[in-house]
Amino acid sequence: MAVSRSWMRCVALAAVAVFGTAAPATGPAHAHSPAHVQCQGTESVTYHPGVTLAARNIDITTEGRFSPCLDSAHEVTSGSYGERFTIFAGCNDLLDGFEDRRTIKWSTGDTSVIKATGSSTAVAGQVITTLTGTVTEGRYKGRTAVQIITLPQPGALQCLGTGFTGATGVTTLAIT
Repeated sequence: MAVSRSWMRCVALAAVAVFGTAAPATGPAHAHSPAHVQCQGTESVTYHPGVTLAARNIDITTEGRFSPCLDSAHEVTSGSYGERFTIFAGCNDLLDGFEDRRTIKWSTGDTSVIKATGSSTAVAGQVITTLTGTVTEGRYKGRTAVQIITLPQPGALQCLGTGFTGATGVTTLAIT
């Protein structure tokens, strides 16, 4: 049984109407997807003087390094940040909520400024801090950022003695 050309043409047109065109896309697949990055890394925090039970002014230095980073544009491979600030705190109120403005320098040489709020919880000997905010300047501007930092929880003996002077732990960052 021979199939007519007009029948084949009708089948082809119906397939295009149902499944769309099979023509190649006009750009890379990620060009229309939202820019995003996911990173893993470490954060180190130092407290001077050490954090004790008695609340007092504490100078805090934070240094973070992200590597590896997976960027939807395949450009960013790592990042870092550093901050210095002073808070009035003791071991009993290290978990209070806070606001932060964090600048991340990327492996590409540009930066992202994230304005975020943070909160911490103590779970099984660890302090888990979650920062949630928006990129307000630079790469990924307008995107949502979530950073999770896990550090060892200060021990009672450290809080009763000369104080808790520092910690290093893991961190993740997602910008979507």
